[in-house]
Amino acid sequence: MKATVVLRDEHEGILAMLAVIEQAAYRLRDGKSVPPDLMTNAIGFLKNFADRCHHGKEEKQLFPAMEAYGIPNENGPIGMMLIEHVQGRAFIRNMSEPAERLAKGDASQVPALVENALGYVALLKQHIAKENEVLFVMADHALPDTEQTRLHQAFERIEAEEMGAGVHERYHAMIDEYRQLAAGWK
Repeated sequence: MKATVVLRDEHEGILAMLAVIEQAAYRLRDGKSVPPDLMTNAIGFLKNFADRCHHGKEEKQLFPAMEAYGIPNENGPIGMMLIEHVQGRAFIRNMSEPAERLAKGDASQVPALVENALGYVALLKQHIAKENEVLFVMADHALPDTEQTRLHQAFERIEAEEMGAGVHERYHAMIDEYRQLAAGWK
């Protein structure tokens, strides 16, 4: 299996969680309630799965491999993706405390949480589109099958070491649970 297929599949889970976060942020903005732990759990997913695991695979394995096969980092698509990873981490940091405080009943945190959540969602949606439609296409053209296989194996190790057994599955179950909840909000 191509390493880029793994990353595209992970994007689907991330996009599903982004849709839940976006709906929750709009509900909060409109003075409606969401489960107290929804945003803190979603932020945990973003920190651990989207950033540490998924972006870790890109930053530690895919991007260096692409560079080794002639795709530039500086002033190129890899460099832009790295900048956006940093921007995403800033949004996550700026969501964390307001989400924790809101979960404890402090509604004064809603504006900061909503602003950063919607900013993150917008950033990640366009980021994922660029990766799927441009960067991964470049990787598929530049990287030979042997390198794709090596990357896929490296991704498996990262997932085992960074996430641990069963964590990926628990996150998918959480996404499904929140997606069902959000479907009832419409």
